[in-house]
Amino acid sequence: MNIDQLKFDSNGLIPAVVQDFYSRKVLTVAYMNREALEITLAEKKTCFFSRNRQKLWRKGETSGNFQHVVRITADCDGDALNVEVIKDGPACHTGKESCFYETVYEDAGAEKNAFSLDALYGLLCDRKEKLPEGSYTTYLFQKGKEKILKKVGEESTEVVVAAMKSDKKEAVCEIADLCYHTLVLMAEMGITPSDVSAELASRSVVDHKIKQGG
Repeated sequence: MNIDQLKFDSNGLIPAVVQDFYSRKVLTVAYMNREALEITLAEKKTCFFSRNRQKLWRKGETSGNFQHVVRITADCDGDALNVEVIKDGPACHTGKESCFYETVYEDAGAEKNAFSLDALYGLLCDRKEKLPEGSYTTYLFQKGKEKILKKVGEESTEVVVAAMKSDKKEAVCEIADLCYHTLVLMAEMGITPSDVSAELASRSVVDHKIKQGG
């Protein structure tokens, strides 16, 4: 499908749902006119049209939080876009990773079963911001990076010990502890799961080239 086949509304706009390429989380919903979409395609970074200011705006032009476009798809009617991006920083002007963080309704049972590292990271960032009393995570953040690093080191050693004993169940538990403390360290340092995913993705490309002799 090309731009000429898209259906812009009476104001010349089309809604664009921006999605994190790695986590699949919806980051924001904005609008593009034809020019904004053409700029997005040319620069490979998101550009939108502000309905309030009636002007184009490039995501990241003032914050540095650019969104690098990986894929753009249109819906079956051609009147809405899904823009998959690799982001340089928070998508929301509030500093949140996504603009969608205000809960309207939540099925507690379903949410409990929908665990992900991104969700855990988001919870840890919330703990860092609010520092609820009685929370072990709060304790770690209050003690600071030195304490967190100590725990990461301890958990790494325990993973090695469990693996050396070939104790799968214990190894799983210790790896889970290591993952948790590593995520706490990431939250402390402002490193996101997307940052790590991007680094791993770049390494896989290099590895592929080496295997192909390139």
